[in-house]
Amino acid sequence: MKRKAKTVPIQSNSRMKRKAKMYIAGLAGLGLIVLVSIYKCTSGEARQAESEQCFFCDFAHRRQGPPPILEVETDEYVIFKDKYPAARHHYLAIPKEHFDSLKALNKSHVGLVRRMEQGMMEFLRSQNVDPKEAIVGFHLPPFISVRHLHLHGIFPPADMSFGNKISFMPSFWFKKSNDAIRDLEDREL
Repeated sequence: MKRKAKTVPIQSNSRMKRKAKMYIAGLAGLGLIVLVSIYKCTSGEARQAESEQCFFCDFAHRRQGPPPILEVETDEYVIFKDKYPAARHHYLAIPKEHFDSLKALNKSHVGLVRRMEQGMMEFLRSQNVDPKEAIVGFHLPPFISVRHLHLHGIFPPADMSFGNKISFMPSFWFKKSNDAIRDLEDREL
């Protein structure tokens, strides 16, 4: 008795080629995004000495107008509303001294980051926001929009778009402030 072989429907050759082209185009696009991000990150390594070109430095030192309204100002940092808020309450705390990102910091900067975090928490409380419910953290290179260290304080997370929820979730591109402090404590001087 002969057995019939099972037949599996085979996609047409042109359909397979079209899928392969779309897959390759997607990978090429993703690769291009990664390369541009890496280029932006590495080309800004010498930026610390060029802080006069940083508009966050200009905001912090009131050198350029019109600056955002500074909600909080200390000797070390300022807090202001994000220009492109991800939720109803979206504020940034930036140090007055220029640092590109968390990657430029070491153990000696733990106090600064801790004071920025505490300042953000106190400010959020003054806005009737429970800081425990807020998203408070930093983006990591190459996923930073401005090469000047900035701490995000965002509430309520429910107001955020799907894309923003992804952008601000704890991951290799976004670090919660308490995790950032722990990492800095483990770094060399």
